[in-house]
Amino acid sequence: MDGERDVDDRQRRLVLTAGGAVGLAAAVASVVPFVKSMGPSERTKAAGAPVEVDISNLKSGQMLTVEWRGKPVWILSRTPEMLASLATVAPQLADPASERSIQPDACRNEARSIRPEIMVALGVCTHLGCSPKAKFGTGIESGLDADWQGGFYCPCHGSTFDLAGRVFKDKLAPSNLVIPPYRFAGDNRIIIGEEEEKA
Repeated sequence: MDGERDVDDRQRRLVLTAGGAVGLAAAVASVVPFVKSMGPSERTKAAGAPVEVDISNLKSGQMLTVEWRGKPVWILSRTPEMLASLATVAPQLADPASERSIQPDACRNEARSIRPEIMVALGVCTHLGCSPKAKFGTGIESGLDADWQGGFYCPCHGSTFDLAGRVFKDKLAPSNLVIPPYRFAGDNRIIIGEEEEKA
């Protein structure tokens, strides 16, 4: 009789343990989707949730393209030569001080950026929404005018922008490239979609 009771107790413990394990697995499986649902959905991200970008591998003279709100955002690490060209092309620009253009207050300067060497801009032409091409070479090597200092060229209707996204005179683009809200989160991380806090 005692042998049968021992077998029954072992079977009971085995059934309880197995049932508990199955119940725990089911509980975890039901919690995972709930926890995931608390984060922003893909639709929310596309609608404008901030995007964090690591720029630690971005070398001087290189450009990185990321997506925010379904649009390309350029992050360009400008060389000292690129920065020097901003002053020399100012007389050729339609809006050199960016008075009629969209950018955060922290970017209302010649470089149109928080840090002069890092440019962040929407890669969308302000004429019809095409995506301009980066043309960092100067002069004839870029395929543009001999006095070209580098920048962005929209092949759709010929609008040209300098290395701060400012449009040249007599082009179809009505304003400079848009600078989205962004901020730095440390030396090598940029949050696109959030502005710098005012001091």
